[in-house]
Amino acid sequence: MPVALSLKDLHKRYGAAEVVAGLNLELVAGTCHGLLGPNGAGKTTTLRLALGLIEADAGQIALLGHALPQEASTARARVGVVPQADSLDPDFTVRENLMVFGRYFGLSRRAIEARLPMLLEFAGLAGKAEAKIGALSGGMKRRLTLARALVNDPDVIFLDEPTTGLDPQARHLIWQGLRKLTGQGKTLLLTTHFMEEAERLCDRISIIDRGRVIAEGAPRELIQHHVEPGVVEIYGEDIEAWCDRLAERYCRRCEKVGETLFCYTAEPQALIAALDGMPHLRYLHRPANLEDVFLKLTGRDLRD
Repeated sequence: MPVALSLKDLHKRYGAAEVVAGLNLELVAGTCHGLLGPNGAGKTTTLRLALGLIEADAGQIALLGHALPQEASTARARVGVVPQADSLDPDFTVRENLMVFGRYFGLSRRAIEARLPMLLEFAGLAGKAEAKIGALSGGMKRRLTLARALVNDPDVIFLDEPTTGLDPQARHLIWQGLRKLTGQGKTLLLTTHFMEEAERLCDRISIIDRGRVIAEGAPRELIQHHVEPGVVEIYGEDIEAWCDRLAERYCRRCEKVGETLFCYTAEPQALIAALDGMPHLRYLHRPANLEDVFLKLTGRDLRD
């Protein structure tokens, strides 16, 4: 399969801190690739390197066949970017924001006008073309930012936490739009802190920490390889005493976080049967998910 983006043995240091430390990554064309990691893991620096906005201390970068940063301008002409902050111009209407952004790519007014109906429809903003930015909801602004990233009909789209701060309805609408893009053969690089989002959208995921890829694979592959298939979350006042007495009998792995005991097991039924005889304890049984993988590999400690 053709490779849209290749990062080989990348290193980037800021002072004494090595933010990217030998990172390797390949994006197969026409797929959605997730880049997951805790705060400070090196995600934003990796994106900036992959766009040719900063220069690596060592390593090789190829974006759509162009070496970066030497040919960054040529490569970026075929790239769309959805940044964390919307950065829309509040003095312009929805239409004018799209028009001005298209001009940055050297597109003619006629070419942009021809794409406007499709972009507005894609973003669910067909009736808002003449609305000022201040009149839009947060979800509308985020969808407009996504539409703006498509104004040049890019082959690769970088999405930096595209649904942060959105309500579930707006998030699902954006997910639907992103799935349409991969269906059209676009290549997506997605960073997100929503594990459900990554699990739903990504064909392949790279988990990075301290500037290195520590795990990579399809979402289901990562879950099957790194964590037990069943999780029982247990709540109750005497949870510590219960953990000390019984958890090891039923769980392969056990973690206590706050007032919750996470029991990871391949055979949850025996554990659930024991819990049914303890009405003072409450529990939730669920299959393991990508968040369990993420927390196991990167830890549960807060990162600043």
